[in-house]
Amino acid sequence: MKTDVKQALFEYNRRKCRESFLAFIKAIMPSYNFTWFHIRYALELEKFAKGDIKKLTINIPPQHGKSLLSTVLLPCWMLGLNPDDQIAIASYNQGLASRFGRMITRIIESPVYREIFPDVTLSNGADGYQKNSDEIEIVNFNGCVRLVGVGSGLTGRPIDKLILDDLYKDASEAWSPVVQDSVWDWYLSVAQTRLHNDSQELQVYTRWSPKDVIGRLLDESNHNWRILKYPAIKIGEPTQDDPRNDGEALFPDRHSIDKLQEARIRDPHSFECLFQQDPKPREGLLYRQFETYQSVPSNAIRKAYIDTADTGKDFLCSVCYAQTKDLIYVLDVVYTQDPMEITEPKVANQLMHSQVTDAVVESNNGGRGFARNVEVISRKIGNYKTTITWEAQRQNKEARILTNSSTVNNLIRFPEHWERLWPIFHADLTMFSAKSGNKHDDAPDTLTAIVERFETKNSKSNSAALKAFR
Repeated sequence: MKTDVKQALFEYNRRKCRESFLAFIKAIMPSYNFTWFHIRYALELEKFAKGDIKKLTINIPPQHGKSLLSTVLLPCWMLGLNPDDQIAIASYNQGLASRFGRMITRIIESPVYREIFPDVTLSNGADGYQKNSDEIEIVNFNGCVRLVGVGSGLTGRPIDKLILDDLYKDASEAWSPVVQDSVWDWYLSVAQTRLHNDSQELQVYTRWSPKDVIGRLLDESNHNWRILKYPAIKIGEPTQDDPRNDGEALFPDRHSIDKLQEARIRDPHSFECLFQQDPKPREGLLYRQFETYQSVPSNAIRKAYIDTADTGKDFLCSVCYAQTKDLIYVLDVVYTQDPMEITEPKVANQLMHSQVTDAVVESNNGGRGFARNVEVISRKIGNYKTTITWEAQRQNKEARILTNSSTVNNLIRFPEHWERLWPIFHADLTMFSAKSGNKHDDAPDTLTAIVERFETKNSKSNSAALKAFR
């Protein structure tokens, strides 16, 4: 009786491992540390393996477990489900592809795998089947795993499932026009020519450049790819695919928010590409590097400009600054998506601590009410020095930002290490593209309004001086 129960339990577990990719992973790697992200990732890969998704791209930051699931465990599971599957795995060079092959071999030859899929066996060296760094064949079936680096051939048999994992070694390759074109040509002339009507394609890699393979494919208006993008730091509200709240890390046990912010400070451009999966060309950025200051002139007038959020996804941007006749020195920034009951007292305290004498609130979409509430709170905390007014902005935002970009760069100075003080503000400003596609324009919009007021004031002063001279 005990034997029957044990056998029944064995059969149940084996059936679960065949039905569920997650169950298979847990059987092969019992100590695997699953997070919500890895579970969702595995479920998406399961849909691909079962044919529910034909073309899938998942963009994931480095060191988040992407290759182990997609390029090692998934091929093993797919071959168990269908030993006739002909799978090709491509990476930036043959060495990395072969490493994936060795890991696949070890799993398929493991005792646990043999219990789940007893019919799937590899060559013993004397049966005429291949088992090397280029190809792994399934004995007595047509299935195989072919392992290639970019530039290598895939001639011979057709491919049922193509997996592309990190086609670019590093940033220097990904941003090289020569490498970009070479990888694209290989993809079209080699990889694509081995696919048939029922072939499936999986691309899993971190983004470096908008001109990588998936970037070029997504530029096509008729693309039919299922696209999943997981930034290291969540931006915006929770979605069905990504339930995190704004600002949460993707894999905090391995990459905490503090560690990620340090990486963002070191190199904002690379961070947005590699960790946030939002590649933008450096030459397309609107602003050049901003100059910094060590001290503020004592005769500077302290002001503030506050742009309240137009929608729930926008940022409130409140910038306190000291203004001389020549330059604008940024003193403090409040840049947040928090609701008004939080931002109103926060801005009131900001104005007091920055010793602002005049503050302007953009009155579009509730800005007038925000200004009144901040004024009331300011009086309660004893800040009677700040005069708060509001004004509407009617001109086209995008045109204003583009037209005044050079002026913003020339007039505005930030404190040293301002990227550490306001990392999200810093990223949204320094990574702002001169072309469309920016997620947020609140930072450049606020600075544009500040320099517009500065220029208007100086223009009026010059006109008055000219009249007096005449």
